[in-house]
Amino acid sequence: MKRVALVTGGTRGIGFGIAQALAREDLNLAVCGVRDESAVADPLKTLRSLGAEVLYGKCDVARRDARDEMLAAVRQRFGRLDVLVNNAGIAPKERRDILEATEESFEHVLRTNLQGPYFLTQAVAKWMVEQKKGDATFAGCIVNVSSISATVASVNRGEYCISKAGVAMATQLWAARLGEFNIPVYEVRPGVIKTDMTAGVKEKYDKLFGEGLAIQRRWGTPEDVGKAVASLARGDLPYSTGQVIMVDGGLTVQRL
Repeated sequence: MKRVALVTGGTRGIGFGIAQALAREDLNLAVCGVRDESAVADPLKTLRSLGAEVLYGKCDVARRDARDEMLAAVRQRFGRLDVLVNNAGIAPKERRDILEATEESFEHVLRTNLQGPYFLTQAVAKWMVEQKKGDATFAGCIVNVSSISATVASVNRGEYCISKAGVAMATQLWAARLGEFNIPVYEVRPGVIKTDMTAGVKEKYDKLFGEGLAIQRRWGTPEDVGKAVASLARGDLPYSTGQVIMVDGGLTVQRL
């Protein structure tokens, strides 16, 4: 029976790159997002063309009822869940200096980027433990997609940085808690990735990469992140739970 992965935010950008990589690894997929299924027909068709059975759910991860409904649908369709990829995330609706930032923006970003994934992980972890107890060969894993913003300060979007720093700690917490069940938890930390969400700053970063912003002088791609997640789902790093996989072209390497 094929393994099953749930990828939140799996129909666009980084999440779509991850979903494609997992489909190529012969996993069936549950993907969710906030758009209607009719609006994501093309990416779903692409994923199915790669051989995956694909379940789509309209799910705002910030809402507990939506998370519960998504997991119930996965359980009904597939009866199992082997890989969780917490990828869905949002930027502030409006970038503001932290001296002017609002509590409303902070709460909005934190609920989607940190609180939602944290409690989705809680629910999935309980299901994975249940599967492990029923089958000693069960090989599950959880991957949190964060950002270099977990450690790189951007004072005009502090709420985003704090949410990603929280994801980094959540990774360590869940790794520590699930160790007894041999369910590894990883963090994949992308740098500047070329997606529709970064299209508005293309000119800026084209210039910065040309000037040596990162050691590897190019944008990252969703495919780069997808390959990293696929290696974790495949079990290539079985003795590295709680660790951070950097996918930033060396951007965060300190240099003189």
